[in-house]
Amino acid sequence: MKKILFLLICTGVIVLFFALDLDRYFTLEQLKASQTQFATWQAAHPYLVALAYFCLYILITALSLPGAAILTLAGGALFGLWQGLVLVSFASSIGATLAFLASRYLFRASVEQRFSKQLKAINQGITKEGAFYLFTLRLVPLFPFFIINLLMGLTQLPTRTFYWVSQLGMLAGTLVYVNAGTQLAQITSLPAILAPSLIVSFTLLGLFPWIAKALLSFIQKRHIYKNFKRPVKFDRNLIVIGAGAAGLVSAYIAAAVKAKVTLIEAHKMGGDCLNYGCVPSKALIKTAKLVQQIQQSADYGIATNPPKINFRQVMQRVQAVIRAIEPHDSVERYNQLGVEVIQGYAKLIDPWTVEIKLQDGSTQTRSARSLILATGARAVVPAIPGLEASAYVTSDTLWERFAELEAAPQRLAILGGGPIGCELAQAFARLGSQVTIIEKAERILAREDRDVAQLVAQSLSADGVKLLTAHQALRFVGEAENKTLVVEHQGQEHSIPYDQVILALGRKARLTGFGLESLGLSTEHKLISNEYLETLFPHIYAAGDVVGSYQFTHVAAHQAWYASVNALFGVFKRFKVDYRVIPRVTFVDPEIATVGFNEQEAQAQNISYELSKFELGELDRAIADGNTQGFIKVLTVPHKDKILGVTIVGAQAGELLAEYVLAMKQGLGLNQILGTIHSYPTLAEANKYVAGTWKRQHAPEVLLAWIARYHTWRRG
Repeated sequence: MKKILFLLICTGVIVLFFALDLDRYFTLEQLKASQTQFATWQAAHPYLVALAYFCLYILITALSLPGAAILTLAGGALFGLWQGLVLVSFASSIGATLAFLASRYLFRASVEQRFSKQLKAINQGITKEGAFYLFTLRLVPLFPFFIINLLMGLTQLPTRTFYWVSQLGMLAGTLVYVNAGTQLAQITSLPAILAPSLIVSFTLLGLFPWIAKALLSFIQKRHIYKNFKRPVKFDRNLIVIGAGAAGLVSAYIAAAVKAKVTLIEAHKMGGDCLNYGCVPSKALIKTAKLVQQIQQSADYGIATNPPKINFRQVMQRVQAVIRAIEPHDSVERYNQLGVEVIQGYAKLIDPWTVEIKLQDGSTQTRSARSLILATGARAVVPAIPGLEASAYVTSDTLWERFAELEAAPQRLAILGGGPIGCELAQAFARLGSQVTIIEKAERILAREDRDVAQLVAQSLSADGVKLLTAHQALRFVGEAENKTLVVEHQGQEHSIPYDQVILALGRKARLTGFGLESLGLSTEHKLISNEYLETLFPHIYAAGDVVGSYQFTHVAAHQAWYASVNALFGVFKRFKVDYRVIPRVTFVDPEIATVGFNEQEAQAQNISYELSKFELGELDRAIADGNTQGFIKVLTVPHKDKILGVTIVGAQAGELLAEYVLAMKQGLGLNQILGTIHSYPTLAEANKYVAGTWKRQHAPEVLLAWIARYHTWRRG
């Protein structure tokens, strides 16, 4: 109500201004005709006239009314150049700030709710360089200042910044107009004040900050590189350190465009995903799923004995799957593509030169115009008393350690209820382990919506996994056959006996041992890079898990395109990495697949949305397959079919998500999905049905009522 009242008052004043024809007093002719009278008033009451003029100027500017240009001329005519300049400069800045605040008060909240996604990118730019952009706009009189005031109010630019930048930026234009006002008799029209040559001068003045920015960037680069001697000639166009997903794709792209590229890997080609993460875990999950299906085969009319699990063969199959995929990422393949692959430990000895310690102890060096750091991440190992004596494994080391076991661990404790912990817990539970998840948060899968996490928790419990949420690991005690983990819950300590413990507490960037510290590059949590993936040194780029934003293999490959293209062709054109549509999948059963916002993320960011939901239990194919557990949730812009985010829980959720990823990337809405033919009977039909749910929620009830009347009339 306060906003409505304020808006009505402002609107009333503006309407009154035009209704009383007050704008006629703000013309050049009227100013000239009244100059003598104004001069008389000014001579009789200099301070009162100055104060009245100052307040009137603020009011006109704050309400974005026409007349500011005339008042600026009047300032020069009445008060002279310097006094007029001071009055106009401060009055215009104060009035502009009031207009800025009014716009922010009245409209920003509603605009942010409706256009949150678009404003997010704008506000990121404003936060970083808002003062610079505003200053540039203020210098160029081609941009109407009142529009700038109102639009800036919709952003997150601080009020103090807006004021002082406006004060500075409008000074040059104010000086021109006030000076023109001192020669009022010679002015024939307002456009005459800003002659084409003067506009060109202002435009060049507006470009000056950009030129200054480029010059500053040049100076900064000189400062960054001042302690290093740049090679006259380079061995390679590009050196890539790390042969995981990001490194492999970067090297592939460089070779494809005929650049000379060297790829350096200290351990195994393919990185974590092939050797320790995505590939082995999915191979294990497949076996565990098969065990579950055999156990449930009686539901399908097939009588079987309980499956006998040969755990050693299970782990051997995991290694066989890795070996089957290895040729895709092998040294031989990349050599054939034109990539020089060196297996050894890379260390930067200056920003362009890499020393490689080979496996035989010898060393080589390579220099390159650009480098890409794709060194990946490693499992987080917390500082818990007794941990080192616990013989713990991580998602990196369990594959080799467990390959030596004759049977799955009888009692398995897993620290961490995130995606990795839940995937491994369910798989090992189905393979016969008594699994306990210890999670310090109130629930597992904290990033997912509560109903999603609850459904997965029920599924894990059904598989025999014991969930201990809100439990803090305190210490490991015992040894050999009598090992226990002591945890704290609601102030009470409890002991959990275990045979093996897996740490699944996330991953952190692998930054040490590459000589980054000597170059001044951050080595704490992640490698700091900008929107172009440039590090402190503009020719050194980062890609993959080392960046830390989204630790997914597909994002690493996505970043690799930007890093390699910017590294090789950035002198002509650079590309900002695009994180707008990033899918993610957690391979529990039922699977969780998400793209865009889920409900809790939208609520946390105050994003308005409409929810359309379809239960997979209503889908013919899901019923036939016996996979009725799960649902699809689609978040859309209110009253529109534009997709803000999708969460799918159910069988093959990751495959079903692809249609939504494509739709969001290409700007397609639910109407287009609804109008697309989906084969029957398939799980993909669920995507069409949830679009149908949205359509029913937006049915034109009034029109349908008239159509019903029409049909009644047609029946006679």
